[in-house]
Parts: sequence; C-alpha cells; structure tokens
Amino acid sequence: MTKNRYIKNLGLIILVLGLIGFGLIMIHSASSYSASINYGDEYYFVKKQCFGIALGVILFIFTSLFDYHKYVRYRYLVLGISILMLVLVFVPFLSIESYGARRWIGIGPISIQSSEIAKFGYVIWAACYMSKNYEKMRTFYGILPVVICGGLICLLVLLEPNLSVTLCIGCVMLFMLIIGGIRWQDFLKLAIPAVCLVPILIIMEPYRLQRLMAFIDPWASPKDEGFQLIQSLYALGAGGLFGLGLGNSRQKFLFLPFSESDFIFSIIGEELGLFGAILTILAYILLILFGIKIAMNARDRLGSYLAYGITSILAIQTLINIAVVTGSIPPTGIPLPFISAGGTSLAVFMGAIGILVNISAGERERINEQKSVSKFHLFTKHHSNP
Repeated sequence: MTKNRYIKNLGLIILVLGLIGFGLIMIHSASSYSASINYGDEYYFVKKQCFGIALGVILFIFTSLFDYHKYVRYRYLVLGISILMLVLVFVPFLSIESYGARRWIGIGPISIQSSEIAKFGYVIWAACYMSKNYEKMRTFYGILPVVICGGLICLLVLLEPNLSVTLCIGCVMLFMLIIGGIRWQDFLKLAIPAVCLVPILIIMEPYRLQRLMAFIDPWASPKDEGFQLIQSLYALGAGGLFGLGLGNSRQKFLFLPFSESDFIFSIIGEELGLFGAILTILAYILLILFGIKIAMNARDRLGSYLAYGITSILAIQTLINIAVVTGSIPPTGIPLPFISAGGTSLAVFMGAIGILVNISAGERERINEQKSVSKFHLFTKHHSNP
C-alpha cells in the first residue's frame, strides 16, 4: 500500500522534484557571484538549499505515511506550536534580525522562518475545525474560531514585520472560509473591513508607503525604493523570447538584490526568456491542478479541506511572487515555492506535498472500498435470483 501511494502520485512527485532540481540550478546561477564575494563560496546558497531538501525529504516521507485523520487529535498542539514559534521570533537571544525585521529563529547554525511553518499549521487546524463543525460554518459565530486564530497569526506575522506573508495568510483564511461554506453576508462582514485595513497598514509604516510610491512610479526614486523593481524589469526585458542563456544573467552581478530568493523569477526570465518563464508558470499551474484533483477526490471533508488549503497556499504565494517581480503589485518579499533559496520554505512545502500524497492514498482506498461494495451487491443479487 505504501508503494501504491507513491506510484499513484508519481506525476505529482516528479513535478515537485523537477521544480526543486530546477531551483538548485537557478539558485547557483543567480547567487554564484554574490556568494563568492560575500561568503567566499559560490555554492553557499546551494549547500543551504541542499540541507533544506534533506530535511524536506524526511518531512515528505513522514507526512505521506502519517494518517491525516490523526491531525484532528493533535490540532490544538499544531496551532499552539505555530503560535509559539511566531512569539519566539521576538525573544532577543533566539531571534535573528535582518533588514530591520525579526522573521527567523536561530538555533546554533540553523535558522527557521516561523511564518513558513505557521501558515501550514493554521491550515491544518482550520481544516480539522471545519470538518468537525461544518454545520456551524453557516453561522457567524461558527466561523469566529477560524477568523480569530487566523487573525492572531496574521497579527504576529505583521509585527515581525512581514506584510507579504500576512496578506498570504489572510487570503488563505478567506479561501478556507469560502470552501467551508461561509454565507455571503458573513463574508462581506469580514472582507470589507479587511480591504479597508490594507491602506491603513500601508500608511502606518513609512517604508510601505514608499514601496507603494515606488510601484506607481519606480523611476521617481531609481536609486532607492524603485531600484529593485527597475532592476527586475531590466532582467525580464533583457531576456526577450528565449533568454540570454543559462548562467549568462547580468543582473546577478550585484545589480538585483535577493536574486537567489524573492526575485529568482526575474533571473529565470533573463536567462531563459519569456519561453522559460511561461514553462515555469505552466509547471505551477499543473501542480495546482494536481492539488485541486486530490481535494475533489478526497474521501472525506477533512481530506478535502486540507488539500484545498495546501493548494491555496501554493497558488497564492506563487501568484504574489510573480506579480511582485513583474511589477503587477507593490514590491514585497515572498519566496517562489520549491525554487527560491530558503530551506524552511522548501522543507515545509515538501512536507505539505506529503500530506497531499497521504490524502490521495485515502482516496484510492475509498475507490477500492466502493468497488468491493459493488462486487458484493452484484454477488448477492446474482445468488438471490431463483
């Protein structure tokens, strides 16, 4: 049965491994120069990514074999750990500060980005709650636990500060409420204040307002807030249809900040052109379709909610990343799943794919059970005839 679940999801697994392998190639291409200058090792980020892959493989195997129904028993533990890790970010001797933000927990040489774990922890808890209280989801008070827990996680992430992940989790929360059956009246009660809150959050922090202005007209401050977006557009424009060739990026020579992580899609566009960028997007669309199919064929509500939640994180995060590097929304940092440099993000996403495989295995069991029942009915019907 264990082998069957992997064979059944071979297409999904191959696609994920392909994205991870492609990510390693692009991370080396995008970071080799900056890593050599800053760390004296052109493979610095590649080695860190390989550590994330090793951890991700362990998580994938565990979550693919761990019966997802047991998450119901541990749902409060999962939620508690997610919130605790977000709180630990503010503990001075544990937190790692970078560019004025506290988003990582440092344990020796290992750094963990708490928000990457928290968003999946929230989906697990919300899916468990909604599957047990699906009738209450049609009432305003029934949706409050999902909103309160999601709002608390968003608040903690926002305080880091990390507006991009906050928006991602907020969108995932709204999506979970929709698939849970929220009434449109209750949805508007939440959506309207949330939309009104966004400009307030932008105005509260001067750097966010500066980023918004840079998005509207990046050439107004080409050496400050508009610099990164301009360099990203230069990279995408230079790529043309088929790119400059793998390894031939010019923007990676310290022109484009975070070229190996948040803006790696720009390097893909520069080196592989519009053709390579479209193929990358199609790979993500296919991955999202795999997730939707698993969610639709899940044997129960819990499996369906989990699969939809995981797929929504993948879709929303991919959409935000590509929209940022193409100048479609104001600049904000969020990694491209499976491709961007970032061990925590990669490992957690691989664990999430393991959950999808586990849910799909349950769907296979359901089909087998249905076949057995059908055969039993045919047998009894045949022998009951005189």
